[in-house]
Amino acid sequence: MSHVIDAVFLFLRLIFYVIIAQVILSWLLNFNVLNLRQPTVARIWDMTNRVLAPVYNPIRRVLPTAAGFDFTPMVVIIGILLLEKLIVGLTGYYPAF
Repeated sequence: MSHVIDAVFLFLRLIFYVIIAQVILSWLLNFNVLNLRQPTVARIWDMTNRVLAPVYNPIRRVLPTAAGFDFTPMVVIIGILLLEKLIVGLTGYYPAF
């Protein structure tokens, strides 16, 4: 059973870090440090959007943007942290990584 929990935690951590990378990349794009005309930046931006679209879309249907701010990444991160705490609370097992 611990291997299944390890896999779930690994998946949640992976999504967490992809969200953090996308948020940082969006800030760099908005402050014109990077731009989407750079092929590598465009590929990374497209990849993170494709990976996170299935996670973001259901939340974006419910949570509207407020004054141009998208709170969806914050809601997903809070959800991931709560899900991890729930799993630890129910199983008493926390992965070693």
